[in-house]
Amino acid sequence: MCGRYASVASRADLLERFAVDENNADELRGQDFNVTPTKTNPVVIARVLPDAGDDADPARELRAFRWGLLPFWAKTLGAGAKMINARAETVHEKPAYRSAFKSRRALIPCDAFYEWLETEQVGKAGRRLKQPFALRPADGSTLPLAGLYEVWYDKALPHDDPNRVVPTYTIVTTTATDSVGRIHDRMPMAIAPDHWDAWLDPRNRNVDELRGLMAPPADGGLDMFAVSKAVNNVRNNGPELLEPLPTHD
Repeated sequence: MCGRYASVASRADLLERFAVDENNADELRGQDFNVTPTKTNPVVIARVLPDAGDDADPARELRAFRWGLLPFWAKTLGAGAKMINARAETVHEKPAYRSAFKSRRALIPCDAFYEWLETEQVGKAGRRLKQPFALRPADGSTLPLAGLYEVWYDKALPHDDPNRVVPTYTIVTTTATDSVGRIHDRMPMAIAPDHWDAWLDPRNRNVDELRGLMAPPADGGLDMFAVSKAVNNVRNNGPELLEPLPTHD
């Protein structure tokens, strides 16, 4: 599962990193060191622009979408909180995700993600305490996570209400690599830069090919370190959340 992450790259950096024309980009709300479900966050998609013609290639866009995918048949906005992740093993066949997997795929810029390791310590409630860890690319780059998106319409609102249209997304996850698996059994999938065009192209509906484009971040390619339990509180948000805890020999 990927239930928290950091998205701290600037809008300008994301435009350059993902080769998006500024005219095809939303304004973003700035750095977030504690991205939680239902927040609106940067995603990269590709669509054929309305005035480009039917034969035109899709253009990349940088958009602000809500985390927690809502299929068209979802009854309420709150349902998205249960669909923040889609399992790579079944994403192509599950009713909530299979339509998006065929033609509405996205890249989710991620600078680090958090997982929690169960420790031997026992809290007041008699449960084992969990230590948060941050995992981020060892080379300092932005990780392009595999995602899907849907545009949901809130039928409780008038047709002319701009809040009626709610673009949402989910992050695809897989079994963790050996190094990550010691902390958590699931981790997000990523898309290599050479595969971005094929992944984002809505005309590409070859399910077998698309499944082959996803891969976990390379084993050993992530720095993993314990961080402050301040990240447990969704109200906490700042660079200190990504500071490694001191290690003791």
